[in-house]
Amino acid sequence: MMQDWNNYRASLQARVADYAELSPEVMKGLATIQNSPVKNGTLGPKIHELISLAVAITTRCDGCIASHTKKAVEHGATREEIVEALSVAIAMNAGPALVYSARVLEAHSQLPNT
Repeated sequence: MMQDWNNYRASLQARVADYAELSPEVMKGLATIQNSPVKNGTLGPKIHELISLAVAITTRCDGCIASHTKKAVEHGATREEIVEALSVAIAMNAGPALVYSARVLEAHSQLPNT
């Protein structure tokens, strides 16, 4: 096992609770942002969690992975659906890397003496 995600998630939640106690206004603002897509309700909570997982791996956020994996399953996401969402994120990471590689080459071409 690479990591005990259940213990990690519990520990993280405890530290976030500590932070929330010290900075309730920031947490209130974050909750407003996090809950705003849910209020629309067009995609539904399972899709929101699958998108969250895809974003979590592209931003390399272990806390997000721990939390949103659990929430995705709670909202009915199957292992296959999770893998498909992750596959989209993997595909998107490769494409942007190519696009930004082109930007590097463009920047390089604009340097003197190149």
